[in-house]
Amino acid sequence: MPQRAPTPSPAVSASPSAAPTAAELLDFVRRTAADRELVDSLPLDPEGRTWVRLDGPGGSEAWLIGWPPGTGTGWHDHAESLGAFATASGALTENALAVRLPASGWKTLELADGLDRSRRLPEGDSRAFGRHHVHEVLNESPATHAVSVHAYYPPLPLIRRFSRAGAVLRLEQVERPEDWQ
Repeated sequence: MPQRAPTPSPAVSASPSAAPTAAELLDFVRRTAADRELVDSLPLDPEGRTWVRLDGPGGSEAWLIGWPPGTGTGWHDHAESLGAFATASGALTENALAVRLPASGWKTLELADGLDRSRRLPEGDSRAFGRHHVHEVLNESPATHAVSVHAYYPPLPLIRRFSRAGAVLRLEQVERPEDWQ
């Protein structure tokens, strides 16, 4: 079971200004991932992911996450939130689908060919994504922890979790903020 670490001082304070853009979230995760003191303060568990909630810019939701070797998120989306993440140490792989899923009313979808995207994000690499982004994030290393910083705006109203078998994507669970905070 993942453990929560004590909340350290955020790398960047939240701003009461307008909603942050994807570019501003990307800038935040990059700067926060470069904060060695903050990254090194995250306790790492050999069996489960660990995380600390951070104050993101403009009221965004942000997380510092530790990834033991061989762990991942499984397929999921972030509802109406846009986001960004940066690898602070180690390397992560993101597998994504280039498709917008229906918001509701389905349990199983057959995906067309050519929708899969994959990218490796070693330490220092980052990416931003828009609303309706479906992906999984993995630490494929057999021996090395990874640490990353993630930010979402608006704060996540829910996460839909999926299973995937070949071209078939199945909605398995809908999580709400009280499930992960």
